[in-house]
Amino acid sequence: MNEFSPEETQRRKKAVFDSMSPRRQKHILTKIGYDKWDPFQEPKDPIDIRKDKSRRTTQMLVREFLQSQESKGYSNAYARGVLEMALGIVNQEERFKGMYEFSCWYRELLRKEGHE
Repeated sequence: MNEFSPEETQRRKKAVFDSMSPRRQKHILTKIGYDKWDPFQEPKDPIDIRKDKSRRTTQMLVREFLQSQESKGYSNAYARGVLEMALGIVNQEERFKGMYEFSCWYRELLRKEGHE
Protein backbone atom coordinates (compact mmCIF):
# COMPACT_ATOMS: atom_id res chain seq x y z
CA MET A 1 0.00 0.00 0.00
CA ASN A 2 2.95 2.30 0.50
CA GLU A 3 2.90 4.34 -2.71
CA PHE A 4 4.14 7.44 -0.91
CA SER A 5 7.66 8.66 -0.26
CA PRO A 6 9.10 7.87 3.18
CA GLU A 7 8.64 11.50 4.21
CA GLU A 8 4.99 11.51 3.13
CA THR A 9 4.38 8.20 4.91
CA GLN A 10 5.85 9.62 8.14
CA ARG A 11 3.73 12.77 7.80
CA ARG A 12 0.58 10.68 7.35
CA LYS A 13 1.53 8.38 10.23
CA LYS A 14 1.95 11.40 12.52
CA ALA A 15 -1.41 12.80 11.39
CA VAL A 16 -3.15 9.50 12.20
CA PHE A 17 -1.40 9.31 15.58
CA ASP A 18 -2.24 12.92 16.47
CA SER A 19 -5.92 12.36 15.65
CA MET A 20 -6.16 9.47 18.16
CA SER A 21 -7.37 9.74 21.71
CA PRO A 22 -4.67 10.15 24.37
CA ARG A 23 -5.53 6.70 25.73
CA ARG A 24 -4.98 5.04 22.33
CA GLN A 25 -1.76 7.00 21.83
CA LYS A 26 -0.49 5.78 25.21
CA HIS A 27 -1.35 2.19 24.24
CA ILE A 28 0.68 2.47 21.04
CA LEU A 29 3.62 4.08 22.80
CA THR A 30 3.77 1.56 25.67
CA LYS A 31 2.68 -1.69 24.00
CA ILE A 32 3.86 -1.44 20.40
CA GLY A 33 6.24 1.49 20.13
CA TYR A 34 5.72 4.35 17.71
CA ASP A 35 8.50 3.19 15.37
CA LYS A 36 7.06 -0.35 15.07
CA TRP A 37 3.44 0.81 14.80
CA ASP A 38 2.05 0.66 11.26
CA PRO A 39 -1.34 2.36 10.84
CA PHE A 40 -1.37 1.39 7.16
CA GLN A 41 -1.01 -2.38 7.49
CA GLU A 42 -3.38 -4.61 5.57
CA PRO A 43 -6.30 -6.00 7.57
CA LYS A 44 -6.07 -9.62 8.64
CA ASP A 45 -8.10 -12.24 6.83
CA PRO A 46 -11.16 -13.52 8.68
CA ILE A 47 -10.97 -16.94 10.31
CA ASP A 48 -11.83 -19.83 8.03
CA ILE A 49 -15.42 -20.87 8.38
CA ARG A 50 -15.11 -24.24 10.02
CA LYS A 51 -16.96 -27.19 8.59
CA ASP A 52 -17.34 -30.78 9.71
CA LYS A 53 -16.70 -33.90 7.63
CA SER A 54 -20.05 -33.44 5.87
CA ARG A 55 -18.89 -29.94 4.81
CA ARG A 56 -21.58 -28.25 6.93
CA THR A 57 -21.02 -25.34 9.27
CA THR A 58 -22.13 -25.50 12.90
CA GLN A 59 -25.08 -23.27 12.07
CA MET A 60 -26.14 -25.54 9.21
CA LEU A 61 -25.93 -28.64 11.40
CA VAL A 62 -27.93 -27.07 14.23
CA ARG A 63 -30.63 -25.71 11.92
CA GLU A 64 -30.98 -29.02 10.06
CA PHE A 65 -31.16 -31.06 13.27
CA LEU A 66 -33.62 -28.78 15.04
CA GLN A 67 -35.88 -28.70 11.99
CA SER A 68 -35.96 -32.49 12.09
CA GLN A 69 -37.04 -32.30 15.76
CA GLU A 70 -39.84 -29.74 15.39
CA SER A 71 -42.58 -32.35 15.46
CA LYS A 72 -41.36 -33.49 18.89
CA GLY A 73 -41.02 -29.98 20.23
CA TYR A 74 -37.96 -28.85 22.14
CA SER A 75 -36.98 -26.28 24.76
CA ASN A 76 -34.41 -23.50 24.62
CA ALA A 77 -32.15 -25.56 26.87
CA TYR A 78 -32.36 -28.43 24.38
CA ALA A 79 -31.45 -26.10 21.49
CA ARG A 80 -28.52 -24.65 23.47
CA GLY A 81 -27.26 -28.18 24.13
CA VAL A 82 -27.47 -28.98 20.42
CA LEU A 83 -25.52 -25.82 19.57
CA GLU A 84 -22.84 -26.54 22.18
CA MET A 85 -22.47 -30.12 20.97
CA ALA A 86 -22.27 -29.05 17.31
CA LEU A 87 -19.59 -26.45 18.11
CA GLY A 88 -17.57 -29.00 20.04
CA ILE A 89 -17.78 -31.61 17.31
CA VAL A 90 -16.95 -29.23 14.46
CA ASN A 91 -13.99 -27.87 16.46
CA GLN A 92 -12.94 -31.48 17.25
CA GLU A 93 -12.75 -30.91 21.01
CA GLU A 94 -11.95 -34.07 23.00
CA ARG A 95 -14.69 -33.40 25.57
CA PHE A 96 -17.38 -33.48 22.91
CA LYS A 97 -15.90 -36.51 21.16
CA GLY A 98 -16.23 -38.35 24.47
CA MET A 99 -19.82 -37.17 24.95
CA TYR A 100 -20.71 -38.20 21.40
CA GLU A 101 -19.11 -41.64 21.67
CA PHE A 102 -20.75 -42.24 25.04
CA SER A 103 -24.15 -41.25 23.59
CA CYS A 104 -23.72 -43.67 20.69
CA TRP A 105 -22.60 -46.45 23.04
CA TYR A 106 -25.50 -45.80 25.43
CA ARG A 107 -28.06 -45.82 22.63
CA GLU A 108 -26.73 -49.17 21.41
CA LEU A 109 -26.82 -50.53 24.98
CA LEU A 110 -30.48 -49.54 25.33
CA ARG A 111 -31.30 -51.18 21.98
CA LYS A 112 -29.57 -54.41 22.98
CA GLU A 113 -31.54 -54.54 26.22
CA GLY A 114 -34.82 -53.76 24.45
CA HIS A 115 -35.45 -50.36 26.02
CA GLU A 116 -35.96 -48.48 22.74
